[in-house]
Amino acid sequence: MKIATFNINNVNKRLANLVNWLREAPDVVCLQELKATDSEFPVAAIEKASYDAVWRGEKSWNGVAILGRDGEPIVTRTALPGDAADTQSRYIEAAINGVLIATLYAPNGNPQPGPKFKYKLAWMKRLLAHASELYALDAPVVLAGDYNVVPTDADIYPTKSYAKNALVQPGPRALFRQILDQGWIDAIRTMHSDAPMYTFWDYKRNRWQRDAGLRIDHLLLNPKAAKRLVGAGVDREVRGLEGASDHAPAWIVLRDAPAARRKPVRPSEKQTRPESRRSAGRAASLPRQPLLVIDGDSFAHRSYHALPKTILRHGRKPAGAILGFANVLLRLYRDEQPRAVLVAWDTLEVPTYRHENFPAYQSGREFDDALLEQLHLLAEFVAACGFQNVKGPGFEADDFLAAAAAAEEKRGGRVLIASGDRDTFQLASDRTTILYPVRAGEMARIGPAQVRARYGVDPGQVPDFIALRGDPSDKLPGAPGVGATGAATLLERYGSLEATLAAGRFPAIAESLRLYRSIATMNRRVPLPSLRSQKPTWHKATALARQWQLNQLVGRLEELASG
Repeated sequence: MKIATFNINNVNKRLANLVNWLREAPDVVCLQELKATDSEFPVAAIEKASYDAVWRGEKSWNGVAILGRDGEPIVTRTALPGDAADTQSRYIEAAINGVLIATLYAPNGNPQPGPKFKYKLAWMKRLLAHASELYALDAPVVLAGDYNVVPTDADIYPTKSYAKNALVQPGPRALFRQILDQGWIDAIRTMHSDAPMYTFWDYKRNRWQRDAGLRIDHLLLNPKAAKRLVGAGVDREVRGLEGASDHAPAWIVLRDAPAARRKPVRPSEKQTRPESRRSAGRAASLPRQPLLVIDGDSFAHRSYHALPKTILRHGRKPAGAILGFANVLLRLYRDEQPRAVLVAWDTLEVPTYRHENFPAYQSGREFDDALLEQLHLLAEFVAACGFQNVKGPGFEADDFLAAAAAAEEKRGGRVLIASGDRDTFQLASDRTTILYPVRAGEMARIGPAQVRARYGVDPGQVPDFIALRGDPSDKLPGAPGVGATGAATLLERYGSLEATLAAGRFPAIAESLRLYRSIATMNRRVPLPSLRSQKPTWHKATALARQWQLNQLVGRLEELASG
């Protein structure tokens, strides 16, 4: 069950963006800041997108709604209790498929100090009291919405410009912490403990372009919901669309409960039911098609060195890497028919944490100018095909491969990782298969059994194996005199590098071996873009290939588009 929260910042003004994003098919959507009265809510468009809806509107400001794909939300509250005189539309609560879901739009509180900040604190105290009641329910509960609180300094970009802003003041932060202290789980932070995971970028001062963001949209879970949590994230790219809200959707995925154990949620208060409509929409099941994740740099380098340097594009500029990479990408898509494609890239201009911890890492590597000139064009081609690129300073493509595999596995999907780097064998599992190039146009499919056959270790032992054996290409020396056979033998006997060291082996270089293992271990917690399903845009890629005057590539793309 995928539950998302999205401050839409005027539902009618951004209706096209909302409907387009709903194609990702979250099961439940919590909307805030509708800026529309009850009668102005775009119910027809929501129904057409196969969602039922309940909402509480307000002219010009505020407004909240809950959308559901699998049946009509059953309303339990239309206001936050504790102040009958408060008429602002900031809270609505409903039960959907045995889960009680509340969406809230907490007061901003600016300027502070002043009456708006005083109202913010009073409202959050009421939320604290009601959260205590919800926490005790014998049912999963999700509190989702725009809390207008930056919980810690780790949830805001480095700046002093917000020092007097109500979002970061000690009072609201303390009240948010008190809610967590009741036992609620901050789902986004639980699943992404180190990444910023911003959800809001102000329109002013190019904050989106500078990634000067804040995390103020949260999904809090009681224990019944938390034990079903399998995934969480932020659809950052939605913020970058034309006419976008200043927020991006944040979401969680809950594992389905066994049907026999589902219990209806008892309404905590009977109130007048808000506007509601019913549609025939039903939740889409998880796609059977795999997610295809590609090591972009790996295939770019292979293509550049494999094809003649006489292959040129418009302006007589080199194009061998472009053509070779494009052929690999299109062949993989044709053969595997993935639901989405993610291409990961190294950031060559910035050293990674691996380089900082071990300066000799990958030292001596040099790249031809002709290859470097083509690399940024490869990402442009990927985007033209309708696929997703990902890269980030301080991380390698490998890290994004690992993070994408972990995220897709958590949501129950299958993953194909295409890479010529055998370090990726550590990612092989019953849901993730490595596509490893063995000769022109042919990929070996590597699963756990193939890893054991090649190395004599399980996939999870591969980083330990690399640390002991060494990796000349990455300049990791390994343990003297061990080699591949010795590394496999040690791991078969002791089970892990740590156990090997605990047995008294290699005491003089123990810390070095631990460092090599950390370098060889792919980081599964790096931030990712949305892994939503895609529809190829072959016509855009064809236009780009024509611009480059790569006629062979144009022909392949036209064939894909026609068929």
